[in-house]
Amino acid sequence: MAGSGQRKNVRLSKNLSQMKFMQRRSRKDAEEELETEKQRQIDDTHWYLDLPELISKGNRYETVDSLAECEDFVCGRMSFKGMNPAIEKFMENLQAEADDEEDEDDEGAVQVSDEEMAERYSTLVGTVGKMFTKKRNRSQTEDDTPIKKKHKRAFLKPPDE
Repeated sequence: MAGSGQRKNVRLSKNLSQMKFMQRRSRKDAEEELETEKQRQIDDTHWYLDLPELISKGNRYETVDSLAECEDFVCGRMSFKGMNPAIEKFMENLQAEADDEEDEDDEGAVQVSDEEMAERYSTLVGTVGKMFTKKRNRSQTEDDTPIKKKHKRAFLKPPDE
């Protein structure tokens, strides 16, 4: 294999280079060389645009490394059923603080007096009661007087003559 290093410098004879398989090989080498040249030209000019520099307006988007901030998690780590007591204690403290804040918000809410509640309840009972009465009883509840049932007329036989 000592001759493999010298192979590049060896010139082939004219008869050998005119054979079909050698011509195909030389065409293929020439096409590959053209292709690499085209690729080199494309790479040189590909990412260059002759445009004036744009003034950056700043970043409109905020990047966040943690998913906890996106999902509004109370704390990043969680533990259940005594797996990590320190984290569970921390979670209880956070929950207690959140409950205290909710209680403070509830105290400032408008309260309904007993008279207003009784009045609203009495009207509600009447409307809900009407919904569940049967049709035959609805007319009685509206007038508070029972309606007499009308008897059906029976077929009268014509008199014999």
